[in-house]
Amino acid sequence: MRFIASLFLLSLCAISVADDAYWNQFRGPRGDGISDAKGLPVQFAEGSPEIVWKTPVAGRAWSSPVVWGNQAWMTNAPELHKPADVMHKLEQPIPLSAVCLDLTTGKVLHDIKVFDVEVVQVTHVTNSYASPTPCIEAGRVYLHFGSYGTACLDTATGKKLWERRDLECDHFRGAGSSPVVYGDLLYLCFDGYDKQYIVALNKKTGETVWKKDRDIDYGTDNGDAKKAYGTPQLIKVDGRELLVSPFAAATIAYDPKTGERIWMVKHGGMNAAARPLYGNGLVYINAGDASNALVAVKPNGTGDITSDIVWKTSKQTPKRSSQILLGDLFFMMNDGGVATCLDAKDGKVIWTERLEGAYWSSPIYADGLIYCFSQEGHVLVFKADRTFEIVAKNKLDDGSNASPAVAENSLIVRSKSHVYRIAKKN
Repeated sequence: MRFIASLFLLSLCAISVADDAYWNQFRGPRGDGISDAKGLPVQFAEGSPEIVWKTPVAGRAWSSPVVWGNQAWMTNAPELHKPADVMHKLEQPIPLSAVCLDLTTGKVLHDIKVFDVEVVQVTHVTNSYASPTPCIEAGRVYLHFGSYGTACLDTATGKKLWERRDLECDHFRGAGSSPVVYGDLLYLCFDGYDKQYIVALNKKTGETVWKKDRDIDYGTDNGDAKKAYGTPQLIKVDGRELLVSPFAAATIAYDPKTGERIWMVKHGGMNAAARPLYGNGLVYINAGDASNALVAVKPNGTGDITSDIVWKTSKQTPKRSSQILLGDLFFMMNDGGVATCLDAKDGKVIWTERLEGAYWSSPIYADGLIYCFSQEGHVLVFKADRTFEIVAKNKLDDGSNASPAVAENSLIVRSKSHVYRIAKKN
């Protein structure tokens, strides 16, 4: 009952951007990694009855699957031809594509080339050309490949409804921020080496509604220290809607309709990737590579609210994966496989455990359990509680950098080579 109450409180804080029945964006319908599903599979393995289907998806892409109706969509790209040290023109263009699977059968319904890319930016060997997760709603899916382009497709026909290829920045090691839809607007972040800004597009036409440069003093001329991969979060505080967008050095909360800056908190750091979370009267921000990589701040003010930081920590914080907030408990799994539970109100460590594997994908929560998927194929399931307890240790043939999605009572898991639907056997 405590967790049911926690989820109810969370639903009052975060703005849902779609029907909560569908895992429609990065980190799910509320952008927090929490599912209301019951009866998800707990124990499974390759070849077990819980594997409903397993579909190979060739290429190299870290975007997570999104679900609407009987479809699962994801972006795709070819293997890195080589780690790009400088921006350069290719001998042959590479395709950036979208893949849609039938949820019942795993059959490929669409495999659509969205863009041809002739000039590639510096892309780190640990990244891919298709890392941002799509956003989907009834009849439309929004695909984002950073400055290579953004497009909207009809989910029934695969027809391209609009595209934008004029939003530029040098991501310098690859893009990572995922698109977010709210109302009639589509939000995109471009925090690159040379330019840093956020833009809101009309989701029906792709036209720019507002665009705001980050316009802060980063304290350095080094563009590498200005990069970020964060996806914004929509919240409501005291009746006021806020688009909370972390980036290098700071986080800004914008009016989602106009782009007006409401407040800013300075926390330092770069390469921020986790989505912010909101609860207990606090916004929780992972600042990436910072001396205090996780901060909790009161979001009620205006202007510079750095003095409203309530607590901060750098202990065992992840650089890539997002966290889980359940009432007064804050869970995270860092890149090196250390799981931690904090008291969400004061940041004090409740427990910490070193586990097997390296974890870049973000965990999800459902029905009292937290699921974590490693790069080596380990799938750990443990109780979301003040006492650490592993419920299951599972193993798949290949590991994941993408985060899982939930569809009804099943997990949709993208490994480095396949997509799975995993459900409890009848």
